[in-house]
Amino acid sequence: MTETPNTPDDNAPPPPQTPPPEGGPAEGAPAAPAEGAAGGLVSAESPDAKTMAMLCHLLAIFTGFLAPLIIWLIKKDQSPFVDQEGKEALNFQLTMLIAFVIGGLTTCLIIGFFIIAAASIVDIIFCVLAAITVNKGQGYRYPFCIRFIK
Repeated sequence: MTETPNTPDDNAPPPPQTPPPEGGPAEGAPAAPAEGAAGGLVSAESPDAKTMAMLCHLLAIFTGFLAPLIIWLIKKDQSPFVDQEGKEALNFQLTMLIAFVIGGLTTCLIIGFFIIAAASIVDIIFCVLAAITVNKGQGYRYPFCIRFIK
């Protein structure tokens, strides 16, 4: 007895298409970007966007809020990633500015020197961490930051 291989009948209709899972993309459709650990963060779409976002965080160590403000104002309409990271860097630097002002006002009580030193160390560490994370193409959220610009 010879077995015939299972070949589709030439006149048979095509198999029915299965609908995509609920809320999921259809087969062949591009997958939506995954949300970051902080939820809803945009990922970098180009090397230029990564570089500009990294500069927002890194230059803030030396210029305070000025570099993030300038980069954000110039590039915010060109890249959602730079828009997000520019606002994040700007908000953090404004928060640090408040800490430095409080430290400056309390230097006569000696505790201001400690506040300024602690704020400087925190600023450097978090800006470097943000620059490294953003350079990988991932969004970064500072652990504590007053969200002046949303």
